[in-house]
Amino acid sequence: MGRAITLGNPPFSVDLRRSKRARRLSLRVSRLTGAVTLTIPQRAPEREALAFLESREDWIAGHLAAIVPSDRPSLGGQVPFAGETLTLVGGTGRIRREGDSLILHSGKPVGPQLSAFYKTQARAALTEASDRYAAQVGRSYRKITLRDTRSRWGSCSSQGGLMYSWRLVMAPPAVLDYVAAHEVAHLVEMNHSAAFWSVVQSICPDYAPLRQWLRDNGEDLHRVILTD
Repeated sequence: MGRAITLGNPPFSVDLRRSKRARRLSLRVSRLTGAVTLTIPQRAPEREALAFLESREDWIAGHLAAIVPSDRPSLGGQVPFAGETLTLVGGTGRIRREGDSLILHSGKPVGPQLSAFYKTQARAALTEASDRYAAQVGRSYRKITLRDTRSRWGSCSSQGGLMYSWRLVMAPPAVLDYVAAHEVAHLVEMNHSAAFWSVVQSICPDYAPLRQWLRDNGEDLHRVILTD
């Protein structure tokens, strides 16, 4: 079990966590929530961890100051979709895109409408990409499930079920495609061995910058809050 300590001025909380797998002190500041976590090797003295934290106070404070707050979309605001920025406009009828605008029903809450739009578009795009890549590797998958996960963008079960974050539909289409290729490759290699990455390379040759895009920008996709 970990414990929290408070440092800095203004003060911030740091969650201290022991890990049997950790080989060194590891400090992380979530760009999404501002949570500060220090992972400590199981046998490392706590005084060493605290001294490390004190030496990194300015670094932590700088990262906390740079955090962009979450966004709750409203009419007139903007949201990401397929790597672009769309303006939310009130109207009537079905949810639809018109140029750089996304038309929502003026008389209904924005969050649920936008959530439904994202999930519908995500399922269509991810099904198309998964079907295409599954055909290339000569394998079939069981089903596609959409979730809102922060720890991973997709997964593949041993039974061949594919899970994706619906938030991928906010990213550029090529990034969504890469995640589909990554998970479909697990139908061939249920690991992250060299053989697995060879499969990914064969069906998505330019995957490296797309993978890096998610590392650099992924947390921004979680800033869009669609629930109360």
